[in-house]
Amino acid sequence: MADPSSYRPKPGQIPDSPGVYRFRDEHGRVIYVGKAKSLRQRLSSYFQDLAGLHPRTRTMVTTAASVEWTVVSTEVEALQLEYSWIKEYDPRFNVKYRDDKSYPSLAVTLNEEFPRVQVMRGPKKKGVRYFGPYAHAWAIRETVDLMLRVFPVRTCSAGVFKRSHQIGRPCLLGYIGKCSAPCVGRVSPEEHRELAEEFCDFMAGRTGAYIRRLERQMHDAAEEMEYEKAARLRDDIEALKRAMEKNAVVLADATDADLIAVAEDELEAAVQIFHVRGGRVRGQRGWVTDKVEAVDTAGLVEHALQQLYGEEQGDAVPKEVLVPALPEPVGPVQQWLTERRGAAVSLRIPQRGDKKDLMATVQRNAQQALVLHKTRRASDLTTRSRALEEIAEALGLDSAPLRIECFDISHLQGQDVVASMVVFEDGLARKSEYRRFQIKGFEGQDDVRSMHEVVGRRFRRYLQEKQKEGEWSEENAVEAEDSRLDDDGRPKRFAYPPQLVVVDGGQPQVAAARRALDELGVDDVAVCGLAKRLEEVWLPGEDDPVVLPRTSEGLYLLQRVRDEAHRFAISYQRGKRSKTMKTGALDAVPGLGETRRKALLKHFGSVKRLRAATVEELCTAPGIGRKTAETIAAALAAAPAPAPAVNMATGEIMDDTEE
Repeated sequence: MADPSSYRPKPGQIPDSPGVYRFRDEHGRVIYVGKAKSLRQRLSSYFQDLAGLHPRTRTMVTTAASVEWTVVSTEVEALQLEYSWIKEYDPRFNVKYRDDKSYPSLAVTLNEEFPRVQVMRGPKKKGVRYFGPYAHAWAIRETVDLMLRVFPVRTCSAGVFKRSHQIGRPCLLGYIGKCSAPCVGRVSPEEHRELAEEFCDFMAGRTGAYIRRLERQMHDAAEEMEYEKAARLRDDIEALKRAMEKNAVVLADATDADLIAVAEDELEAAVQIFHVRGGRVRGQRGWVTDKVEAVDTAGLVEHALQQLYGEEQGDAVPKEVLVPALPEPVGPVQQWLTERRGAAVSLRIPQRGDKKDLMATVQRNAQQALVLHKTRRASDLTTRSRALEEIAEALGLDSAPLRIECFDISHLQGQDVVASMVVFEDGLARKSEYRRFQIKGFEGQDDVRSMHEVVGRRFRRYLQEKQKEGEWSEENAVEAEDSRLDDDGRPKRFAYPPQLVVVDGGQPQVAAARRALDELGVDDVAVCGLAKRLEEVWLPGEDDPVVLPRTSEGLYLLQRVRDEAHRFAISYQRGKRSKTMKTGALDAVPGLGETRRKALLKHFGSVKRLRAATVEELCTAPGIGRKTAETIAAALAAAPAPAPAVNMATGEIMDDTEE
């Protein structure tokens, strides 16, 4: 635990102007990012008597080892820079909202020649128009199915579209009138794009004009006694009305607004957002977060606004944003939203009428989301805490190992030897910090030697980072291999040490890992091994293993960590092996690209016939000159003949090996 006075800036060093500040821990990792109207006043508040600080703030300042700041011109710039740094560094003491699930959205790919309507999840892409998010994908598909009667926009994948274009025959939707079949030229690209834009306009809430237009067309068709056309238009109108009924009108003035509600307790907070477009609820989403910093409702709202609109531009930011509490001060946040939209944005608390009633509904949803989250998480938190405590007790550690790294070696009969490193923090997998290694120090199969190399490389890079930060003396420094470590405290690569290293194996592997750490002078990281045969835990220098009960949560967590490392290593090794197996003699020929390799194989039919071809015969292939043909012939002559192919189903040896 650090003493804040040890890194407190000297009086007069901190400027009295707007800016953004960062607290770092002893390893140089950014643990907190904040903004302030006056850096001097805000930072001074962190260095008062510890007893007067909020418990979470006290934990942060005692974990930190340094503080730095950046001066900006305005509070709006500070807001933008704070959002960028929180996204970049992922500080552990900042509130971070994460979707409790990946909500699907209805997307129209306007960036394609023939726009496609589809369900999309994940980050938004440029040139794609999004509607939602929705609670369920089936709700999107039902709506789209109804609207395709009126707006027959393409919904097929690129592969289906290409296939239909090649054979000159549309898919089933083209035959039943739910696709305009641009793949076979029934409509031009311009006509199809107009359909897609009309679809977007309808989804955006401009529904009245289309309904009235269809009704006029229906009446005109009936007057002209085109009853079949009139009946079809009648059915189209009913389909659009059913699609509209799925989103009931909640605001009579056809408002475009987002309503944000917060439910919180001392430890956690849940946020719910209703997206209202054209007076109808077009989407809903929710976030849950741990309150790792001392923050009130207004602060939670400000963080939610940053998360919600930090990557948005234009109409994705609505004209109105209704919240339960206004950030303090509200001016910079409202100006920031206005800049994101490119037009005025009203940020306010609803006081009366339909908007206040709808806010109450959003608030109830937030409260229910928090209750559901706490119910789900209670048992998980208890179990993970008990598992970490059992591991600490069994291995004789001073504290629970909040960060565990596990290493595993994988190979196929000594070939393509690789290793994996997986990371678990607080008992949960942190996949962004997984790493893969190729064994470089020697050839062949030697798991013990491989483990020594991999653990040494991982901690050599860690010591390199400490040396860069000035935390490692020259006499203890080791020669570090080149790496692509991220600077400025990003929580990536190898810059953050574990409390426990787990290796897949028994005494030999554990001894190799411990020896690698001792050679580097790392003495504050515990090591253990988990052997597969009897699931016993081995410690360095011990002749007898530690046997945890089969019902132990600690053993179950170690097994999960070990199995995850094994899975990650196997997948990497298989990928390398697959790539190696696909490499042929032609790949080494200089100047021979993939297109001409395929042309050669197509021309001769197989590698066997290609090997038997003379230089003159090679010259008859498309795009192959005499010099290239001579190079190909020499490469094939020097390469060893491939083993005969075997039909794995029948055991039959195939005569002709094709690639």
